Amino acid sequence: MMTAWASNLRPQVTTSCLVLGAVGVSLGLSAHMLMSQNSTTKPIIIPSPRATHLPQLPKEGTSSLPYPPDALPGARDVETPYGIIKVFEWGPEDGEKVLLLHGISTPCLSLGILGEALVEKGYRVMLFDFFGRGYSDTPTDIPFDIRLYSTQILLALASSNLPWTGDNGFHMIGYSLGGGIAVSFARYYSHMIRSLILVASAGLIRSEHVSRRSRILYSEGLLPESLLRWLIRRRITPQSATTTSEAKMASEVVTATSNSEQSIKKHHKNSDASGGDSFDNAVLSPHRPNSTVSSVMAWQVQHQQGFLTAFMSSIRHAPIYEQREDWLKLGQLLAARRKTSSPGADEGAGAEPLPGLLGGKVLLILGSTDPVIVKEELIHDATSVLGEDGFKAVVMDGGHEIVMTKGKEVAGLAAGFWSRG
Repeated sequence: MMTAWASNLRPQVTTSCLVLGAVGVSLGLSAHMLMSQNSTTKPIIIPSPRATHLPQLPKEGTSSLPYPPDALPGARDVETPYGIIKVFEWGPEDGEKVLLLHGISTPCLSLGILGEALVEKGYRVMLFDFFGRGYSDTPTDIPFDIRLYSTQILLALASSNLPWTGDNGFHMIGYSLGGGIAVSFARYYSHMIRSLILVASAGLIRSEHVSRRSRILYSEGLLPESLLRWLIRRRITPQSATTTSEAKMASEVVTATSNSEQSIKKHHKNSDASGGDSFDNAVLSPHRPNSTVSSVMAWQVQHQQGFLTAFMSSIRHAPIYEQREDWLKLGQLLAARRKTSSPGADEGAGAEPLPGLLGGKVLLILGSTDPVIVKEELIHDATSVLGEDGFKAVVMDGGHEIVMTKGKEVAGLAAGFWSRG
């Protein structure tokens, strides 16, 4: 399924083609190059840096990478029909289980500090790289929609030697894109999810925040795919190892409206909205000071050959924009659990508490100055689909990067939410 804003693109075809035609000429893109790209046979699965980059390095060379394959404990490579998935799992085997889902661009190392903080509190955690990110392969013959992401979640869970599925199997924390995926996943597998926490979550981003340029670049069927890939690759490829940030990737997902641009410039001098030092230089692992947001992103763009495919397809098909149907269904599931678990429930009717989503409430953690997930908009829209009793919102000081720069604080909020559940 194509995103909602993409379906409204066709009436603008003539203008869009003229604009992109001018861009193509100005960039000196030759017809020969496009034809040669179109004639290249695309592999069904694009291997990750595990197969394309690591073998070229000396054995001791991997330890100096911004994102080495053993960056987190409990690493394993899981073979699947969709390609190999990089999974990390560690923590007390008898601890409550927590599954963490990362964002659209930075791999699961971005949740490493949060994961370690949860383990210190006695939880067992699992993280994995989405297909096309980090050390996971990239399937190229299927859209990156909720079907693929749900399948990957189930494959990762099944790879553990401990039971993760079943009623109330695990807590789920989704960040950014991972939050949108978590909501859509919960719609179908609510019994498995003990609780749901969404950090700077996608899923209800309003289509008005998508610029015309992004609507054109991430369209399908209007312009040659090779042209779109070439243009997007130029936009996201760093000129140096220090110029790639989550801000550049976030700007592909949303664009600030004219009314908020000055506010963002004023309040985001040191956040991901402007690529400021406090975010881009944020260390993703306390054990690896060279693993910063900018260095990991630059490494991934350069060496993860499937990243562009995954990134483009996720913007087109993943649950990022206006997923009201899934959130409404989640609201109904939460309401049903509040009804059966409330002290005033009709005991004579024999109603038993439903498994999953215990307490009938989700936790939303938002950044006070996040330009990607605007807190006022998300709280308003979440209220309309989940209901006022369906969620608790906590606003932290920071931007879209809060899960990385304040991972320990997020872990504390999560543990508090669970203890009161």
